[in-house]
Amino acid sequence: MGIRCAVVGASGYAGAELVALLAGHPDAELCAVQAETAAGSQWESLFPQHAHRFAGTIAPFDPAALGGVDVVFLALPHGASARAAAALLGHVKHIIDLSGDLRLTDAETYKRWYGLDHPAPYLLGRAAYGLPELFGAALPGASLVACAGCYATVAQLAIAPALGLGDSVGADVTISAMSGTTGAGRKADLSLSFSEVDGSLRAYRVGNHQHVPEIMQGLERATGRRLRVTFVPHLVPISRGILASVVLANRGGVDQDTLLATYRDAYETSRFVRILDPRQRLPAVGDVVGQNFCDLAPIVDQAAGTIVVVGVLDNLVKGAAGQAVQVMNLVLSLPESRGLLASPRTFASCQSGVAPC
Repeated sequence: MGIRCAVVGASGYAGAELVALLAGHPDAELCAVQAETAAGSQWESLFPQHAHRFAGTIAPFDPAALGGVDVVFLALPHGASARAAAALLGHVKHIIDLSGDLRLTDAETYKRWYGLDHPAPYLLGRAAYGLPELFGAALPGASLVACAGCYATVAQLAIAPALGLGDSVGADVTISAMSGTTGAGRKADLSLSFSEVDGSLRAYRVGNHQHVPEIMQGLERATGRRLRVTFVPHLVPISRGILASVVLANRGGVDQDTLLATYRDAYETSRFVRILDPRQRLPAVGDVVGQNFCDLAPIVDQAAGTIVVVGVLDNLVKGAAGQAVQVMNLVLSLPESRGLLASPRTFASCQSGVAPC
């Protein structure tokens, strides 16, 4: 028998991506898909593009029906996710939460940035943080994991190696990031409709985005340095993907070769972070759509005296579902890329005198 998995929130974008990934995972057995808003619907009728991967009826959320399950993924909105985690803790082996409910460590910070009282404050500080490249050592065996947010993932991966250079790099950071519409979830919202988004570009939640304290908390833990973060998110007319540009002061005159080597060394063993030489090309969202990669290009802007890091990821994969599967693999001591990468193939070259390839 494989790893018995369940997805709660299977009718949302991230939840659907999870179902599709788990259905193709060689060690996973998808035993339940649950969601309140779509209960009773056939999952494959909501996501026909994945009908070849999974088919089944969506059940309403029922903690009792999940008792004894190996891994329950929570792909629920903020607030609802913490309540579900509280109901499941101790009754299932592992809970992997994709929301922001368990990422922060205290209720006051949560209320300030999320705008509501935390539904289960006793859970805060108990979850391992699911950003494998920076905090993977804490994941094996974890019973409760809070996966990093999509913006927070690309931002922390982009910033952490530069901060490791010490006082040569300033601790004030500016992040300008752009995300597709799926980042807001699968809901009816006029501001996210095609007619409102197409042909336009707008900033939102400047100065009060909930990923700011997560970014600061994670980077302080990873590097020992406290930051001041200016974060300006933008909504762009694409369905999925994030591109972020991070700017830090280059106080010590770090040169391009040193910076590039620093990033390559930092992620030398990270299967899902790819470092690009900006003198050859810069990352593009299209390079990572549908994949669990985060591509980074670190750049020295000599004229401005700054370091710029450009990063891209798919908000539904490395920013959500793919990262959650990567986390599950590490929690269960499986190969990190299990179910996320196809086996590489090699092809014999065509030779003259044989049939065309």
